[in-house]
Amino acid sequence: MRGLTSIAQGSETWSAHCSIPRHRHGRAYAAITLSGGYEESGSFGRYRVRSGHVLLHRAFDAHVDRFESSGARILNLLLNAPPAFGLGVVADPDTIARVAAMDLSAAVEALRETLTSIEPQPADWPDLLAYDLLDDPQLRLEAWAERHGMAAATLSRGFRTIFATSPAAFRAESRAQSALALITAGGCSLAEIAAVAGFADQSHMTRAVRALTGQPPGYWLRSNRFKTRRMERLYKEA
Repeated sequence: MRGLTSIAQGSETWSAHCSIPRHRHGRAYAAITLSGGYEESGSFGRYRVRSGHVLLHRAFDAHVDRFESSGARILNLLLNAPPAFGLGVVADPDTIARVAAMDLSAAVEALRETLTSIEPQPADWPDLLAYDLLDDPQLRLEAWAERHGMAAATLSRGFRTIFATSPAAFRAESRAQSALALITAGGCSLAEIAAVAGFADQSHMTRAVRALTGQPPGYWLRSNRFKTRRMERLYKEA
């Protein structure tokens, strides 16, 4: 997987039994299922969604999508802030779609006001492994495989079948996302963030963040400082 895939805001339709190879977007966004259903295996885990379900993605999250026999109609909305969870639900997705047809910003606000989170339910061991890796980026894969009575090769092969990436790569991306969140939040040095996020050193973190985003940590730190200063000026002028 190379580069970033653009996001087409608005409604899109996917045909039955098609799939989208693993890809990554450079913006945070919400995907509201208007009809049909599909399975998405991504950076927050594996979700099976139906009408009313909302998949939320951080910038640079990667995922693969597999559509069911009915296909799916989806409404994509760009978000200005990273979501705190991966799966939610709205009671009336069609109303949000109608609002989006007139005003995308108003649709995002309508989504924010009506969205509630859903706790995912693991279906099998690849799900369990993904959630354990998200919970503990320091998790030792060999120990996990042994604890569940599996060979290391079986673990890697089965996980890749679902997530289109290895458990080690999934773990590395999760660690890089954790570092990126701390960097953009500000308040800590890069060396401190590297230690908190579980990297061997700052250089290790720099390579991981660059691999995830295409830019080094310093870029995101400077970008955050610029935004902070700009918002401070706006508040002073208001």
